[in-house]
Amino acid sequence: MRKLRDAGCALLFISHKFDEIFELADRYAVFRDGVSISAGRVNEVTSEELISLMVGRPVEQLFPKVETNLGAELLRVEGLSRAGEFEDVSFALRSGEIVGLYGLVGAGRTELAQVLFGINAASGGTVSLAADVALVPEDRQSQGAVLPFSVSANMALPNLKALAPRGWCSAARESALARQWIERLGIKAQGPEQPVNSLSGGNQQKVVIAKWLARKPGVLILDEPTKGIDVGAKAAVHAVTSEFARAGGAVLMISSDLPEILGMSDRVLVMRRGRVRGEFVRAQATSENLLRAASDA
Repeated sequence: MRKLRDAGCALLFISHKFDEIFELADRYAVFRDGVSISAGRVNEVTSEELISLMVGRPVEQLFPKVETNLGAELLRVEGLSRAGEFEDVSFALRSGEIVGLYGLVGAGRTELAQVLFGINAASGGTVSLAADVALVPEDRQSQGAVLPFSVSANMALPNLKALAPRGWCSAARESALARQWIERLGIKAQGPEQPVNSLSGGNQQKVVIAKWLARKPGVLILDEPTKGIDVGAKAAVHAVTSEFARAGGAVLMISSDLPEILGMSDRVLVMRRGRVRGEFVRAQATSENLLRAASDA
């Protein structure tokens, strides 16, 4: 891009990665909900100011963590292993708690989530559950949603017991469920029958989260829940996560986004090379401590 600029080209660079914007751009323009909100020179604005413009609220509301009273233990993992992927993982989740799981690529975090959800079998250890478990996977397009299907059909899939009590899915119930969650999560869709592949990435993610919340799980596993979505959608996902914990659910949030982990977690586990290498309460969880535990340094 710099070579093109130096050759006399004008570039329009679209991104919500602030390090790239401040590294490459001369001027900025912020759009929100299809409307031009602000424009100016990059060297005259801060990342916090850009976030506020993009989200439409103060930057502090990007991580709306609500303090809760922790309740009963809903999940206990003891010595859990899967050969070649992770080993001897132990931790517990309590009602009202958000536990962050941090680590670098290849640390075994996603593999752990898939075993907890039952996709893959463990080779050792135990998992004790006092509630249903839901998983919002990292790859929403190939694992989280059936993209050609409608919003309502996607939301129906994990909820067939409620929607089809006699073996036939009620279209009216399916549509009503979708409308309820479209409104509740602020999903920008033309209606329940709109195909999920025609929605933005952020709204696709909201559909995946909504379909599992509609099942009323006790434990919610979020694997990279805000990967590839804009700042406004991130704030919405964080708000839903915080509300779920406030209502008594337990959350395991897997993320490579340090600000997200630090802003949303009551407690942070750090994995490296398939093992838990550190555990930090909120007051101890700093970028330095987490990166030190996640790396071989």
